[in-house]
Amino acid sequence: MFAERVLSGMRPTGRLHLGHYHGVLKNWVKLQAEYPCLFFVADWHALTTDYDNPKGIENSVWDMVVDWLAAGVDPSQATIFIQSRVPEHAELHLLMSMMTPLGWLERVPTYKDQQEKLASKDLSTYGFLGYPLLMSADILIYRADKVPVGEDQLPHVEFTRELARRFNHMYGREPGFEEKAKEAIKKLGSKRARLYEEFRTRFQQNGDDEGLALGKALLEEAQSLSHGDRERLYGYLEGGGKMILVEPGALLTEASRMPGLDGQKMSKSYGNTIFLREEAEPLAKKIRTMQTDPARVRRTDAGDPERCPVWQFHVLYSDETTRNWVTQGCKSAGIGCLECKQPVIEAVLKEQEAMRERAQPYLDDPSLVRSIVADGCDKARKLAQETMREVRDAMGLSYS
Repeated sequence: MFAERVLSGMRPTGRLHLGHYHGVLKNWVKLQAEYPCLFFVADWHALTTDYDNPKGIENSVWDMVVDWLAAGVDPSQATIFIQSRVPEHAELHLLMSMMTPLGWLERVPTYKDQQEKLASKDLSTYGFLGYPLLMSADILIYRADKVPVGEDQLPHVEFTRELARRFNHMYGREPGFEEKAKEAIKKLGSKRARLYEEFRTRFQQNGDDEGLALGKALLEEAQSLSHGDRERLYGYLEGGGKMILVEPGALLTEASRMPGLDGQKMSKSYGNTIFLREEAEPLAKKIRTMQTDPARVRRTDAGDPERCPVWQFHVLYSDETTRNWVTQGCKSAGIGCLECKQPVIEAVLKEQEAMRERAQPYLDDPSLVRSIVADGCDKARKLAQETMREVRDAMGLSYS
């Protein structure tokens, strides 16, 4: 079985804002302390919609990586790299395109959704149609078993799982697979071999998931097996062939509740953002001038926090005592809107100050960022090359 591994990426679209932080980056910081993580800049994905104007992508790449580091992504805990610096992504994408039914791509929900949302762009391109396949290649090439996604992206993960199954079914049945698997069982030793056969029977004949789990645990403990024999026995245990590509699982993340300054979803296209690393004075001004409950026309008018965009900031940034103070003060007109906003201003400024401090060394010396990314690309490429050796071998393309 392959090691636990998290993979996640982000398209370089310019400066990141608090919506990105609360929706993605805070989760990355948490995950990097729990699992081996790979976080990548999806620059090829940016080309699927901005192929006609790619000039801004490079600057956006470096600005975005600095934002990641400012948010707390730690290169000593996570691998940070750029998609296009690992050409194996493109190779796996190409090879999987040979076996991916066209209908699978056309039925991905976001394909038509994005065409409708970006109606001003000509997206009738091969690259845009193949976007989900490239995303699957990004995941499968690292044999990542955990992909943090929102609920709207679950179909992409299921699509990737289907591709992995199809690939393993088509190419995992190496010549003499069953004979090689039986020879590998003998290498377990008589006691473990007997237990393995018992667990395999329990799972395949009785559908006993515990038998499958016990069989996998037994193989994890068997130190004498080669990598190839181990993967054959995982496949034989489940009734398939040799596992080449790992079916990923989704790590479902909560949708960001970060509203924009006008109460809509925070988005650069709406002009309602607070950027990461924003300077204190313009940041405070943005919050002070935020829209509030329209019922509070005068200072003496009572309001309802639930109808006020500022309240969502309190939900994210304020403690229970402060939220109770806001609720009581707003509904009784005991506090004004500027008073209500002050704790939010202070909390966001404190958060941003820490980000600016973390970012400053990289702004002073941009070569530090280049070095982090170069190291990450080297690490990522070694993993990708390992997968591609097995993929080429399975597809008869190793020519050794």
